[in-house]
Amino acid sequence: MSRYTEHAVSSWMQADGPDSDIVISSRIRIARNVSNEPFPMLATNQQSEEVLNRVASVLKDEELKVIGDFDLVPLTGMSELEKRVLVEKHLISPNLANEARNGAVILSGNEAVSIMVNEEDHLRIQVLYPGFQLKEAWDVAGRIDDIFESVVDYAYDEKHGYLTSCPTNVGTGIRASVMMHLPALVMTQQMNRILQAIQQVGLAVRGLYGEGSEVMGNIFQISNQITLGQTEEEIIDNLHGVARQIIEHEKAARQKLLNESRAKLTDRIRRSFGILCYAEIMDSKEAAQRLSDVRLGIDLGLIEGLSPKVMNELLVMTQPGYLQHHYGRPLSPDERDAHRAKLFRERLNPSGR
Repeated sequence: MSRYTEHAVSSWMQADGPDSDIVISSRIRIARNVSNEPFPMLATNQQSEEVLNRVASVLKDEELKVIGDFDLVPLTGMSELEKRVLVEKHLISPNLANEARNGAVILSGNEAVSIMVNEEDHLRIQVLYPGFQLKEAWDVAGRIDDIFESVVDYAYDEKHGYLTSCPTNVGTGIRASVMMHLPALVMTQQMNRILQAIQQVGLAVRGLYGEGSEVMGNIFQISNQITLGQTEEEIIDNLHGVARQIIEHEKAARQKLLNESRAKLTDRIRRSFGILCYAEIMDSKEAAQRLSDVRLGIDLGLIEGLSPKVMNELLVMTQPGYLQHHYGRPLSPDERDAHRAKLFRERLNPSGR
């Protein structure tokens, strides 16, 4: 068992961040490729192994050690459940877990930095920060990128910028995103209008696990779509400005619910809390919605004695991969629903097991 799959929540998630009642995390991801090597999907086993060795050599760099302690974690030999847990913790992508040849991930001790090797691109440098800290995450990601570029010759074109496997990443190769909990905008039926406005300014909206994932539990991932024709700073500033407006809209919507529908809102939140404490069966979609209600109740002071960090942990612990990993065996969908409910009872209401 990898030590990175022992705990549901990475230690960086235990820290507080600005506007963390609305912004769960800020992420910067940088796509890079090694010059004169085929993209991973076209590489032979020998070529992908050579890329892995070249990338691994950077771990000896003294400047990288200043940033933190890093481990190279090969995915070869790792169980499917362990890889799925890493996906659910946002440390690797489904693509790396399922299809990579000589795939690996370089992880910092607190798991705030994960560098995927031989995914869609040779390198995917990812930095995750709690709360609304896009610019802080970019500072660290940029430093790491500079260190790798000083050792590894990147594929770069003077006209097009950094060359990537997918044309949508060509240019800066940067994807910036914020993970936001927006229940009040959904409840007040403002979300569709806001989503349309977001897309009109060149941003994408996805679910908890990025592209192709369903929005559940009122959690939205908002990121840039354009990587060519803008500088990294322009991309981040644009997303930062839009995210700041969404934060203010969500705060206003929460206050409106408190002012106009406090009893109804409190009833909904406490019903969800009661169901989480006592239910015998719980599917993942209902679990996400109940967790969203309770998290909102904690943030608004309608539920006391619980930390939103517990909600973050339960969000990961009750995902299919982690559930099966936690109980040490594959589980059928019905068994997962029963064990998910059991896990909620154990964590939220020990006397009601």
